[in-house]
Amino acid sequence: MKKICIVASKYYEDIINMLVDGANDVLNIHKKKIKTKTIYVPGVFEIPYAISKNLKKYDAFIALGCVIKGETPHFEFISKSSIDAIMKLSIENKKPIGNGILTCLNKDQAVKRADKSHKNKGKEAADAAVELLIGDE
Repeated sequence: MKKICIVASKYYEDIINMLVDGANDVLNIHKKKIKTKTIYVPGVFEIPYAISKNLKKYDAFIALGCVIKGETPHFEFISKSSIDAIMKLSIENKKPIGNGILTCLNKDQAVKRADKSHKNKGKEAADAAVELLIGDE
């Protein structure tokens, strides 16, 4: 049985809950092949650390978070550094990491990307991780 860990930011809890629900919808389809756990971290910036700390315990990861642009350049720094770190972890450790980190200009955009009636990015990140991990088994 393969093990997948969802690492989700607690910041913007309502949006994160929708992303986690979307990811779990996908993972539940494969529950005979995949065991899952969800770890919550304070914010998006902490996601790469949590993945790094748990690399040996899991076969794949799903990173879920939300960064919304404010009035300072903080948005750009957090978004780029977190996503770059996640990509580096995936490549260097040869482990799939589905990226469901939203980088939005406002909360309305984030809600649309997390809502199940639209394209839920948590679902898409889980689909990517599962496909890379188990393919068409």
